[in-house]
Amino acid sequence: MAEVAHHNIPAVDMINATSRLQLEAAEVRSNKPNWGSYFRSQMIQQDDYTLVTSYENAKSKEERDQVIAANDANGQLAKTMANLITQVAKDQNVRYVLTLFDDMLQEDKSRVEIFHRAAHRQKRTAFSQYLGILQRQDNFIVNQMSSIIAKLACFGSTRMEGQDLQYYFSFLKEQLKNSTTNDYMNTTARCLQMMLRHDDYRHEFVNAEGVQTLVHALNGKTNFQLQYQLIFAVWCLTFNTDIAKRAPSLGVIQALGDILSESTKEKVIRIILATFVNILNKVEEREIKREAALQMVQCKTLKTLELMDAKKYDDPDVEEDVKFLTEELTLSVHDLSSYDEYYSEVRSGRLQWSPVHKSEKFWRENASKFNDKQFEVVKILIKLLESSHDPLILCVAAHDIGEYVRHYPRGKTVVEQYQGKAAVMRLLTAEDPNVRYHALLAVQKLMVHNWEYLGKQLDSDAQGESVAVK
Repeated sequence: MAEVAHHNIPAVDMINATSRLQLEAAEVRSNKPNWGSYFRSQMIQQDDYTLVTSYENAKSKEERDQVIAANDANGQLAKTMANLITQVAKDQNVRYVLTLFDDMLQEDKSRVEIFHRAAHRQKRTAFSQYLGILQRQDNFIVNQMSSIIAKLACFGSTRMEGQDLQYYFSFLKEQLKNSTTNDYMNTTARCLQMMLRHDDYRHEFVNAEGVQTLVHALNGKTNFQLQYQLIFAVWCLTFNTDIAKRAPSLGVIQALGDILSESTKEKVIRIILATFVNILNKVEEREIKREAALQMVQCKTLKTLELMDAKKYDDPDVEEDVKFLTEELTLSVHDLSSYDEYYSEVRSGRLQWSPVHKSEKFWRENASKFNDKQFEVVKILIKLLESSHDPLILCVAAHDIGEYVRHYPRGKTVVEQYQGKAAVMRLLTAEDPNVRYHALLAVQKLMVHNWEYLGKQLDSDAQGESVAVK
């Protein structure tokens, strides 16, 4: 745990925000089931009745500890909780038992060991008997159970693994995906915050494509508290060097960079900066580090850092992070060739009219590099022409395909081989006039043999066309 204590990001933030689950739990606690009538109608056993009522009647933690101690050795406490959750039919009462269970673990983390010991005696895991509850229809029950499972997985010395862990992570991922219908997103995020503080769980989450799910959730509509919690989960992941290395290729930096440039909430800003610092600190491979820094630059992070430097933050960590990132990113910008910058822009899929696109010198010197890695850049540009709906990206991609063909002798053949010509032709009927214009120029470049003549021709066409477009 020491590793996540760095940066003084307070652990209480995980409990601070009052989530829907916590608000509802307060109401659930006040609706005690009538255990007497359950017992009289033989729906629960004498042992379960005695234990639950004496635990409820205990007035202090000391008294509750005594009740627990008396029922630990024989495994009665674990047995009673399981019985009450599975044998009490009414959802309202299951809600109550789960809330009692959750409060019990929250009050004293070491109590999870009681449940692990009892399960161990039965040659099973404490998780296996509860994971099925996550399939229930009642959302409060499902999320309260999820919260208990996270505590069982994190508070003690027994780790969740194998199928149990895979099942639980796939459940959390489904909850994240249903952000529009899941009213308990803060609880889902809190469970992830707890789980990903432990290195044992990080790889399994990444292998289950959990990072992509987090990025997708961050790109959707989220309030700032949920944003903070989801980014906290990403931040925890970046303490693992292997995972930090993958950040540039998983869209993490773009998602966080976009939020950073718009956010006004200090705790969101702090956690994004801490994540960026982690990524640059953990990655030693020059190429990957450079790619990460470049992506940060492309998300206008330097601009944001400048604005932040002008504000004064109370937190020395923030100042330190701003200083570190400004130095690192400024260095990486100086160290770049224009082709590195271009290559990174194309791979990010976020094309814009940065100066290189219009530089004759750039195309003369670099067109042949488009053939590297089996025409990777050409293929990406064509894919953008086929799949993007953003007029700016379409204009720039069409322009670049045209320039590649114009400056590389066999460019036409390459573009046709990967269906680039058809992709450009389709844009001749695009709704946006600028897209039609750039598609037309690209088509002309694909058709023509005499470049000298076309150059003059295009200049005069361009002037006429740009007047029309304006």
